[in-house]
Amino acid sequence: MSGQKLKQLVKEYWNKEACGTQASTSKKFSKEYFEEIEEHRYKLEPEIFSFAQFTRFRGKSVLEVGVGAGSDFIQWVRAGSIAYGIDLTEEAIEHVKKRLELFDLKAQEIKVADAENIPYPDDTFDLVYSWGVIHHSPNTEKALEEIIRVTKNGGRIKLMIYNRRSIYAFYKYIRYGLLKGKPFRSFEQIFYYHQESPGTKAYTIKEFKKILQRYPVEIIQISAKATNYDLKWNIPKIVRFFPYILSFLLGYEKVGWFMIIELKKIA
Repeated sequence: MSGQKLKQLVKEYWNKEACGTQASTSKKFSKEYFEEIEEHRYKLEPEIFSFAQFTRFRGKSVLEVGVGAGSDFIQWVRAGSIAYGIDLTEEAIEHVKKRLELFDLKAQEIKVADAENIPYPDDTFDLVYSWGVIHHSPNTEKALEEIIRVTKNGGRIKLMIYNRRSIYAFYKYIRYGLLKGKPFRSFEQIFYYHQESPGTKAYTIKEFKKILQRYPVEIIQISAKATNYDLKWNIPKIVRFFPYILSFLLGYEKVGWFMIIELKKIA
């Protein structure tokens, strides 16, 4: 499948329902709707706050690549950042605009744009942030290049991408490989067809470090602590004992579904 066709399928998938919005049962675009989305996001993914460090970028220019329903983007605005946001879908941009209006907040700019062709000049932002987005892009490395390009020299880049060597990835293999009678099905193929939008990818830490060697960046941190997805947050507590034991045996700091990456752009 061509990259352009795949990108259209990705756009169609996320245009049907902005990321995270399925968590709310309230009227669309109501205050309750957005509050439910936000509460669910940070309850399920609490690591976002300690990683993003929203309040440390007050007065700084921040670009969020892939704003989704806008929960993180709103935190940048509330924290006093000079906040810009882009997303591939009109649905996401509408969510963020409605949300800003409802809570009487103002961002610098929010618009539809492609992560593989970011519409800003070189060396524009103090921080570029993207949580769980560029692994959905057909050309993830092009999106990474663009993120690095628009970051100022000395600026920071904060990304989350999926970790292929995670407990959650193993669950996906069991479900779509072993239980389907396809034990030799690759993890790459399973993610491509069965993880959110078509074409989703996941990387190992070693793979992504190798990719980063080609770019003018310094790695500040790269880790993959076990997440609620790996530890099966939605099953009875007594059964959760087994994922916890598994994460302990395999290495709690490296078997998480979320690979979090912080980089510094260097000249």
